[in-house]
Amino acid sequence: MHSLRLPTIDDIDLGNRRTLVRVDFNCPIGEGGSILDDARIKAHIPTIKKLLDNGAGVVLVTHQGRPGGRDFISLHPHRELLSKYLGSEVRFIEDVIGPAAIQAIKSVKQGDVLLLDNVRFVSEEMIESSPEVQSRTHLVRRLSQHFNYFIFDAFATAHRSQPSIVGFPLVLPSVIGELMRRELDALERITESSSPPRVFVLGGAKVHDTIRIIEYLTKRKIADRILTCGLVGLTFHVAKGGRVGRSVKRVLEETGLFSLVPRARRVLLSGAPVDTPYDYRVLKDSNDVVEEPVFSVEGKPLDIGTYTVEMYSELIKEAKIVVMRGPAGYVEDPRFRRGTEELLKAAIESQAFVIIGGGHLAAMIKEARREGMHVSTGGGALLVALSGEPLPAVQALKVSAKKFFGGKQ
Repeated sequence: MHSLRLPTIDDIDLGNRRTLVRVDFNCPIGEGGSILDDARIKAHIPTIKKLLDNGAGVVLVTHQGRPGGRDFISLHPHRELLSKYLGSEVRFIEDVIGPAAIQAIKSVKQGDVLLLDNVRFVSEEMIESSPEVQSRTHLVRRLSQHFNYFIFDAFATAHRSQPSIVGFPLVLPSVIGELMRRELDALERITESSSPPRVFVLGGAKVHDTIRIIEYLTKRKIADRILTCGLVGLTFHVAKGGRVGRSVKRVLEETGLFSLVPRARRVLLSGAPVDTPYDYRVLKDSNDVVEEPVFSVEGKPLDIGTYTVEMYSELIKEAKIVVMRGPAGYVEDPRFRRGTEELLKAAIESQAFVIIGGGHLAAMIKEARREGMHVSTGGGALLVALSGEPLPAVQALKVSAKKFFGGKQ
């Protein structure tokens, strides 16, 4: 994707320029509005510091939660954490496009950082439409006239087509920030690499989405081995003609996954290099946990078993590229974390370039990161990209590059 050569911060003169930066500070929120995990705020610090180091004035726009949700709050706590990580005071305005916000934006000068309030307080932000339509929204027209550049750094929102994501690139010279650049470089490494073996480890509960990913990987011949876990693994096991017990059939029926079996079978017939688990850790009705071969599981299969862990780990350790998306088991319960932990350990110990697909996996790998490892900030955006669909934010940035930079950047 980065081979499209989207302009970066290095391509523009930021001296005394005012920049509008779309970040993603959407954090898990606890009781009383406290931030439970500030990883997304930390992830944008390199971009903000680089803008400041190059003489820019910085105005940040982001969302938090959705209307009606407990996490749909003002950004006061985000400002406090951002000031702490930047080591300097960040101004905050309880406004987005009103007179108070415009006055605060006009006062931003070189070295200043201003955080606008939750952009989803503006109802237009919740509407998805084309970049052309979004560029004409009140939000975009009201803010854009006060900036020299738009910096897009919110990869986790790149799969959405909302005003603050795709509208500004059509009316302002737009470049990508440091976080966005790293995410696109990692995606390019996945899709353009010719260094086998390339191993994908796909788990989690979103079976339909994962099948889409496998279809694309197979069509493009991107994956050499696809190691499936959890419900994804069970669905492909049945698609291969594998036997399952009554309890597993019941799980597949209750989750509606039997309807996906024919599609999974077509993927297999198209040549998809899919491996499925040999055994599972199973929760019995008695609340005991045992390991059973896949064809004789009776109970709830909530993690991959020891033999599967060993086989998958060997394949991961021999890979040149490893992409992991979704946990191998029900990691919320400590009894079913081992499979995911062991596969992450194998990836860390390998010599491969490793990409971790956010979410649970990112939370589990915090202390164990190494060089040659990329932990993505965007689960949904990564899913869309791995499925071969264009990211609306990238499409809008391409239009902006052609319009304002002549497409030569």
